[in-house]
Amino acid sequence: MATDATAKFQNPDFRSAPPPPEPDFHPDLPAATHDGLHFWQFMVAGSIAGMVEHTAMFPVDTVKTHMQALGSCPIKKTVTVRQAVQSILRSNGPSALYRGIGAMGLGAGPAHAVYFSFYETGKKLFSGGKPNNAAAHAASGVCATVASDAVFTPMDMVKQRLQLSNSGYKGVWDCVQRVLSEEGLRAFFASYRTTVLMNAPFTAVHFATYEAAKRGLMEISPESAVDERLAVHATAGAAAGALAAALTTPLDVVKTKLQCQGVCGLDKFKSDSIGDVFKTIVKKDGYRGLMRGWSPRMLFHAPAAAICWSTYEAGKAFFHDNQSKNNGTIL
Repeated sequence: MATDATAKFQNPDFRSAPPPPEPDFHPDLPAATHDGLHFWQFMVAGSIAGMVEHTAMFPVDTVKTHMQALGSCPIKKTVTVRQAVQSILRSNGPSALYRGIGAMGLGAGPAHAVYFSFYETGKKLFSGGKPNNAAAHAASGVCATVASDAVFTPMDMVKQRLQLSNSGYKGVWDCVQRVLSEEGLRAFFASYRTTVLMNAPFTAVHFATYEAAKRGLMEISPESAVDERLAVHATAGAAAGALAAALTTPLDVVKTKLQCQGVCGLDKFKSDSIGDVFKTIVKKDGYRGLMRGWSPRMLFHAPAAAICWSTYEAGKAFFHDNQSKNNGTIL
């Protein structure tokens, strides 16, 4: 009887209704990325992230440049990070740690705008609908760095020359004019090939590690991933930045040598050949010379990546929230 009663009161229309569509998100793993943003929104978020990152970490970058440009003023021999800082402060005061920050500002904002917008676009094109595709993240990062390095390399060269306190340049514009008149336009891009060869594996490792670490951290505690997303982005970014920095230090040393050649008594190279620079470094300082500055480089990239990714994801979240408040209309 119970069975008959149940059948009697069943609604055939209700029974034949199709099941509700599957949600296009996973509530157990709240996504921190926001698809559907305009190209310019990625650029704005990336530009702000780059400026915040490089401004906050600029003194560490200055110390790294001094240590890699062995023989530069005021550092004349192999030193530790602490000794390098003391030498710079003793010779030129605290302001020396910020020499060249103007050139960094002119380059970092536009370069990071290009960097993150190309990354997001590439990730969408290469992922094939699979958000956890590590190969797509790595390939997108490589494309992003090739484009952004073309924007940043000239100002990075100016920045590094100004960071060498006694280089003789009065400022950004003076450096640009003198390099252009004395060495030609080619000097601004002397390290571009090295920079790309360094940043391509750096970025591939960085982005793949960041996405994997972020996903892993969210899987550990999915119920609190949204509330703790700042800590997730910062932790994943720091791990990615440190690992990528350690692996690519030799090419970073070569890049510094090329960008600062002829300044403060540094070697002047006949060509921009990476192999020639490698041989010169090994001949003078041994293979150990290729790892010079690795500690301040890691000290720079770990917190820098944490700051950059946190700021970038916060910018994307800001645009996403504004879209939601405006009924999905993209601002």
